[in-house]
Amino acid sequence: MTRNDIISVLGPVDEAVIADIALTGASLEELREAFAWIGADEALVNEGHPLPDARVARLIEILEVPEDEDGARAPAAQEFGE
Repeated sequence: MTRNDIISVLGPVDEAVIADIALTGASLEELREAFAWIGADEALVNEGHPLPDARVARLIEILEVPEDEDGARAPAAQEFGE
């Protein structure tokens, strides 16, 4: 998967995130699946989609923005337009 492939799914994103994603060896389809799970995990489960496999789960870990101690999104969330 190329840098442009990653940006086509995520939009503008930090180069470190691009590198982390590329190192997983995931396919473009796996990245799209991970991105879908982040935005609508409950809906996907309700629709009967199987839970993400290990590679997709790793992508989700990379893409999820950690919350701070107060439960608010960290400033890095701005990268994904949240």
